[in-house]
Amino acid sequence: MQNEEKTYYTCEACGLKYEEREWRDKCQEWCERTHSCNLEIIEHAVKE
Repeated sequence: MQNEEKTYYTCEACGLKYEEREWRDKCQEWCERTHSCNLEIIEHAVKE
């Protein structure tokens, strides 16, 4: 079994990481526009 390194997409505004670029883009757009977090978006963030 090989160790596969996952690719995560990071919101540059808040630093949350996502497995899917689409959710990172939504997060980043929301953060930059409202200067706040959206619970519906961040529930898709990677739990570290």
